[in-house]
Amino acid sequence: SKFVKNIIDTRKDAESPIVLEEVTGDVLAKIIEYCEHHKNNPLVNDDEHEVEPQRSDNILPWDKQFMEVDQDMLFKIMLASKNMDIKPLLDLGCKTVANMIRGKSAEQIRTMFDITDEFTDEEKEQSLKENEWAEAHKKD
Repeated sequence: SKFVKNIIDTRKDAESPIVLEEVTGDVLAKIIEYCEHHKNNPLVNDDEHEVEPQRSDNILPWDKQFMEVDQDMLFKIMLASKNMDIKPLLDLGCKTVANMIRGKSAEQIRTMFDITDEFTDEEKEQSLKENEWAEAHKKD
């Protein structure tokens, strides 16, 4: 991670602790486990990164098992990987969430992620009317 390298390179005292805001020990342990497993993988230069959209159905078996954690841990890993600039781990988290919601209705997703529905029945009806084209497209 460029983030961690920069922190190490700019420290004045090699003995001083490295503070990672909002990263608990259990989350850091998971991140280290991921990095250790993938330490020999070639780094992908963002400039050379694929132009094609990423797929969420091509997760390696080890990575899939690694991400079999509760939602709280999953989102903490994703937040920490974003803040620590560990793009492959963040991408893995995003693919995992994409797979979790694939094929689910909006109501199922709200339930899954404990999202409250703040729209009135009238607002929902209006939204359905405005987006009829999307529903028609799903049936094709």
